[in-house]
Amino acid sequence: MKNIGINTVSALIIPLVILLAAGAALRKKEDVFAAMTTGATEGLSVIAKILPALIALLSAVYMLRASGAMDALAVVLAPAFRFFGLPPETAPLILIRPISGSGALAVGSEIMGKYGADSLIGRTAAIMLGSTETTFYTIAVYFGALHIKRTRYAIPAALVADFVGFVVAAVTARVMYVG
Repeated sequence: MKNIGINTVSALIIPLVILLAAGAALRKKEDVFAAMTTGATEGLSVIAKILPALIALLSAVYMLRASGAMDALAVVLAPAFRFFGLPPETAPLILIRPISGSGALAVGSEIMGKYGADSLIGRTAAIMLGSTETTFYTIAVYFGALHIKRTRYAIPAALVADFVGFVVAAVTARVMYVG
């Protein structure tokens, strides 16, 4: 008998889940197509509701990067980053990550290209990317979908969590880095 590899199993998971869901729906005699179109309609209405906030957020991020304001802010905040044990070279990443995931990936790629992926700074950037969230994007999507206008403590709490994630990422990289 031939050995089934992990790639084969992982390739079969999604089709199996779909078949199981279809089988369960058939057993319950539910209209699967109607349920699917209802879900798609609801999904499109959610996208229509949150699209303006996403467009504004992404436009602001690209304007900040293109104008050089992000780089200037990184230079001004470098001493504060050093105080908290954060490499100043990661300042642009720290500033952009809560706003934009794709922007953060671009900045992380630039950092790793400049300093090397195996350098302390490159590893710190990689850990930061994996251990923090695009706070404003996430809040815009979820709160916008629910029509919540006042975020109350959600944004400050999320930004504190991001900051802790950045500091712990820097500490982890320093502790684990061998080079």
